[in-house]
Amino acid sequence: MFSSPSHDTQHIKVAVDAIIFTVFKGELRALLIQMKKAPYEKQWAFPGGLIDNNEASEEAARRILKTQAGVEDVFLEQLATFDEPKRDILGRVISIAYLALVPHEHVQLKTTDRYMDVAWQSMKRLPKLAYDHTQVAKAALARLRSKLEYTNIAWSLLPTEFTLTELQHIYEVILDHPIDKRNFRKKILSLGLLASAKKKRKGVSHRPAELFRFKERKPVNIQML
Repeated sequence: MFSSPSHDTQHIKVAVDAIIFTVFKGELRALLIQMKKAPYEKQWAFPGGLIDNNEASEEAARRILKTQAGVEDVFLEQLATFDEPKRDILGRVISIAYLALVPHEHVQLKTTDRYMDVAWQSMKRLPKLAYDHTQVAKAALARLRSKLEYTNIAWSLLPTEFTLTELQHIYEVILDHPIDKRNFRKKILSLGLLASAKKKRKGVSHRPAELFRFKERKPVNIQML
């Protein structure tokens, strides 16, 4: 007869990992921290940590966003639970992973004495990652690409005001292929999600472009492409 493990023999910790994406210099990048603790010295990983006794997993994820990226009020959603028993050689740790999107312009990277470094790394050139974070990265990228097509979450990667070219650039970088400019603009403007900022981008070499803003900076399910 099957018997469940007793509370006396079950030693499982629950953590949160935050996969924080931004678009910078024509690339999709993820925020990584470089670890100090043995046996993961100098290895890179997504920011994370154990959930405090008095917080829910989303609260822990938002705490990590604030302490590691210095951002609040951005797109955040639960990605998946990663619970392979040997994912951490130091002991059994179940990780609840969260996906977050932040505009690069407003991020001030922070770290603590727990880590050696913190940096944005290109998703196309990720270093070897600790734990099962290579698997986590693949899952996060697949989720992001999927949601970009049927939601308006691109708002969380852009400043409050942006050009249509800048918006299209977000899509092309993440989906990793070019998009027809005329069709993209026609479709985006037909959705009613954007409003004119009634100003133009100045101080550039080409013709000033009209600035737009999202009417609501919160997730909306709608067929974007």
